[in-house]
Amino acid sequence: MYKSILLPVDLGHESSWIKAAPVAVDLARQYGAIINVLTVIPDFGMPMVGSFFPANFADDALARTKEELKKFVSEHIPAEMLGKTRAIHGTIYKRIIINADEFGCDLIVLASHRPEKADYLLGPNAARVVRHANQSVFIVR
Repeated sequence: MYKSILLPVDLGHESSWIKAAPVAVDLARQYGAIINVLTVIPDFGMPMVGSFFPANFADDALARTKEELKKFVSEHIPAEMLGKTRAIHGTIYKRIIINADEFGCDLIVLASHRPEKADYLLGPNAARVVRHANQSVFIVR
């Protein structure tokens, strides 16, 4: 049924993957699918905000994140199930949707939200992914 799964993770928040990663692995095992892993570093927003950071901050953050993603993948995704990995800057929900399409995924597995009291039912990124993705979305609570 599923051939390619996207697992978006926030490496700084274990709650984004602690339950979702095992579900993605189980689904991949069940369907013989591959797992593509994505992490998104949020944009600064307004250029004025970015001016408060060192000139090479974004590049350094991306390089560190890529190394952390390699470590995450080696610890949580079986090598035979691993598809593509990507660490990028951008708006989280938009990058999830774009990369799911680019990777040719037919399922997105993600946690419902980080545990914040302001979120009800689904976090804002998960809700937007559910609403706008071309793929089926499996929300893990």
